[in-house]
Amino acid sequence: MKLLFLGDVLGSSGRKVIGEHLAGIRDRLDIDFVVANGENAAGGFGLTRKTAIELFDAGVDVLTGGNHTWDQREIIEFIREDKRVLRPVNYPEGTPGSGIGIYETAKGDRVGVVNALGRVFMDPLDDPFHAVNMALNKFRLGQDCKAVFVDIHAEATSEKMAMGHFSDGRASLVVGSHSHVPTADAQILPGGTAYQTDAGMCGDYNSVIGMDIEEPIRRFTTKIKGRFAPAKGPGTMCGVLAETDDTTGLAIKVEPVRVSGRLIQTGHG
Repeated sequence: MKLLFLGDVLGSSGRKVIGEHLAGIRDRLDIDFVVANGENAAGGFGLTRKTAIELFDAGVDVLTGGNHTWDQREIIEFIREDKRVLRPVNYPEGTPGSGIGIYETAKGDRVGVVNALGRVFMDPLDDPFHAVNMALNKFRLGQDCKAVFVDIHAEATSEKMAMGHFSDGRASLVVGSHSHVPTADAQILPGGTAYQTDAGMCGDYNSVIGMDIEEPIRRFTTKIKGRFAPAKGPGTMCGVLAETDDTTGLAIKVEPVRVSGRLIQTGHG
């Protein structure tokens, strides 16, 4: 099975580059399932019904969230209605939506997806390791699901790497999101789980992590806060592509994906 995780979709630039390239890549590489982090898809802050449907129509199967999940008020109802939208599993009990889901590919194979939010330098939520452990115990790789994704949305690289090793052998692909900068450590861990510390962002890299350059520089140099606005130049679609063994669900190949825009391309476009 071939699995693609796309990093944080940031505003119209991120949505546009996915709309222009994802369908062709899915077809050309015979990708079975696509997960994207959508917490910045609506103007850089949160997710709306309209932006979610735009990404689903472009070829994304499931959207995960993070610390900006609730920035748009309408998501509270939408996340209850559409099971393809996840929020971090370690939000407190009673929070709308779910942090885990089991989905079916076009070929009829079952895929599990887990979304977790880190706690280092982030809001102090429930323990993500305990929550992911509980989820992976339900998803028994190679039995209940042919493949399992874990999106660990976290600030600290150490926390993301720890989650990768914690999930090793129980997930097909563990990828970090949130930093908006792709890391260079795509690898298969000893237990067979594909891993990359951060998938990067789908958006305009002539920016400061996706935002117009002027406001972040003003904040750093004067400490005066204005309004952030997403950069709207040509976007790069960044992600991680993994191929799994059909029997075990463990990874046999993993590689970064960078298509269009400013970054060095990986040849998937």
